[in-house]
Amino acid sequence: MGLVLTAAPAATAEGEAVDDGGWSRSFYWGVATSGYQSEGDAPDSNWRRWVEENAGRDGVDPYREAVDFRHRYPEDIRLAAEMGVNTFRFGVEWARVQPAPGVWDEAELAYYDDVVARILDAGMTPMITLNHFTEPGWVTDQGSWAAADTVEDFLAYSERIVARYEDSGALWVTFNEPLVLLNHELTVGALEWWEWLPARANVVDAHRRAYDLIHAIDDDARVTSNQAFISGFNGLTDQFFLERFADKLDFVGIDYYYGLSLDNLSVIAAASGAFWDVRLQPEGIYYALRAYHRRFPDLPLYIVENGMPTNDGALRDPGVTRADNLNDTIYWVQRAKADGMNVIGYTYWSLTDNYEWGTYRARFGLYTVDALDDPTLERRPTDAVPAYAAITENGGVPAGYDLVSRPGLCNLVDSLASCLDPAREDGALAPLE
Repeated sequence: MGLVLTAAPAATAEGEAVDDGGWSRSFYWGVATSGYQSEGDAPDSNWRRWVEENAGRDGVDPYREAVDFRHRYPEDIRLAAEMGVNTFRFGVEWARVQPAPGVWDEAELAYYDDVVARILDAGMTPMITLNHFTEPGWVTDQGSWAAADTVEDFLAYSERIVARYEDSGALWVTFNEPLVLLNHELTVGALEWWEWLPARANVVDAHRRAYDLIHAIDDDARVTSNQAFISGFNGLTDQFFLERFADKLDFVGIDYYYGLSLDNLSVIAAASGAFWDVRLQPEGIYYALRAYHRRFPDLPLYIVENGMPTNDGALRDPGVTRADNLNDTIYWVQRAKADGMNVIGYTYWSLTDNYEWGTYRARFGLYTVDALDDPTLERRPTDAVPAYAAITENGGVPAGYDLVSRPGLCNLVDSLASCLDPAREDGALAPLE
């Protein structure tokens, strides 16, 4: 039996509840946080151990309290609601709620109870991520994802969380970017390189079984594992995970950040962590959506992550602001919808700046927070806050919107397909409502 939580039902313009087939919204406008990156007060985990061992070396910042979502979540949920978004993504930290095998921390579970309750009270749908790159230290000690026991432990944890919030109408993400997850495990030393393939098999198995488990608890649940879109190579990288559990997805979750074209090869900067040096290509989100629409025509598409990194908040050259990039991106999401792609949601990464896996330098937040030098951790709005509020109010950008960033020369986001069959920039755009 889950907690007694009330999810907002879908409704017509007249306010009457409708049969939505399990989807609580006709379009999901969202913002995102994650556990370790945002909460502070970090429990023992793979990432806490690595940061404590490496802070101060090779550009690794001390973690401190991140942006203290753990204690400031009422404020952050309010800031999200004020922008008019109807969906709030957050992660449950497995290490926080299960600090030792078989031990459940009821006080920390109560914290997440209140997070979910406040999201619902604000009229938003919770999107709950079960694994966002972190695991309890005791899981690392038993061999991380290379150990078969970890699959069983993850399923027990998932069952505990899903049963608790089965009545919330939540959208569920089993694994955030599983390919990146395992590469991170190599970085922090939780896995050795020769353990990667068995770990991959275990993560695939864990998702497939978690999908069935979630639906056994809640028939109307909607489940995904969002995939990092690797422009130009996604057809290859999806062979590691997405193609192995595509039959266990209720929607395709897509994380799109970076484009690729003949006049923009800057994506290589992301390999070194210099995300702010990658020239953004908002139109690439159209090709990412189209690629998945063609491969999975019967599955809805959801942009689970998209955002713009800046270098400690500095303006991007040649002066593209966060609002500019957001508006351009939403234009292309609307273009995709108008061209027949079943896009059901867009979630901005992230609500606030946070700890980007070793550094506070990459700033993604709608609200900027100086975690290193501002002890008050003040949330300061960027120009994208009013821009997003206007988007949610109007269902997108207005008709006749002029792009700030022009499309690249011969886009290669979906390999040659996006160059040989470019998106049109004319025609009617419908609001995403």
